[in-house]
Amino acid sequence: MRFNPRDGGNYASNVRTLLIVNPNATSTTPATRDLLAHALESRTQLTVAHTQHRGHAAELAQWASTNEMDLIVVHGGDGTVNETINGFLPLPELADGQAWLPRLGVIPGGSANVFARALGISPDPVTATNQLIDLLTLDDDRRIGLGLADDRWFTFSAGVGLDADVCEAIDNSRAKGHAATPARYVRTTVRQFFKAKRHAPEVTVEVPGSEPVPGVHYAFVTNTTPWTYLESTPVHTNPGTRFEKGLGVFAVRSMAVLPTLLLARQLLAAKGNPKSRNLFRDDDVASVRIETKEPIGLQIDGDYIGKRNVVDFTSVPDVLGVVAPRPI
Repeated sequence: MRFNPRDGGNYASNVRTLLIVNPNATSTTPATRDLLAHALESRTQLTVAHTQHRGHAAELAQWASTNEMDLIVVHGGDGTVNETINGFLPLPELADGQAWLPRLGVIPGGSANVFARALGISPDPVTATNQLIDLLTLDDDRRIGLGLADDRWFTFSAGVGLDADVCEAIDNSRAKGHAATPARYVRTTVRQFFKAKRHAPEVTVEVPGSEPVPGVHYAFVTNTTPWTYLESTPVHTNPGTRFEKGLGVFAVRSMAVLPTLLLARQLLAAKGNPKSRNLFRDDDVASVRIETKEPIGLQIDGDYIGKRNVVDFTSVPDVLGVVAPRPI
């Protein structure tokens, strides 16, 4: 894969940039969009596009890559970021060594913005815009790894079972005009937990080098930590997982209330290191397979994808250039 030519300190003024804005994202406002566009336009050669339907961000990103644009900036939530990456980043088996890959910048505009916050980007879009401009001026790329769920990239998490059920319910709620607030996520999670609690565990988790783990109720596969946020509180399922390492696996074999509450307390602890006899956890694996007898829900980066019997997750290191602070 080749990357865009640099022109020393004049690089920023020569950058051809596509700004993808999701006008329907939870915290995207015309004022923030205009501020971001003005800041980018004064320093780069800017094209602005608004998403108009599901999948449109992927189409726009593919167009930007085909036209060899240097930078794609996404102003939207995690779903828009995921669509964008899947629009321009080829799968490993399709990369021919000559693909033009834009860098990616993110200005938070959704309800959670997990990917941006995990990268060290401010959740405040104005502050994040200033960060982006400063980093462009420095011309200092950060390289990160991503995860693959079969043939789809994910940036921070994928999962089967409980979290997929929550994402499906939230998607249905959004379709009825309800905002995806933290309170709604909590209520939905509690409701889906007690619904799922009635069902027998069906998932088997297979990690190379380990014995298969049967009897799993739900599992998260993560590409970084935190996995998500409860308002400003980070949730760490796999505290040793990083964008620069392999995938984290967090598979739960009990839906009993007391063990679940104890585990939840560990997930929210500042220096949490979740452990339980009903938990299988590994913070750095190259791949994992999840199988079920009956189809089970799958979510990717917070979006409900559908039901699957088998999903193969793979870590792909050092695959994406992002405009983001380097890890401390």
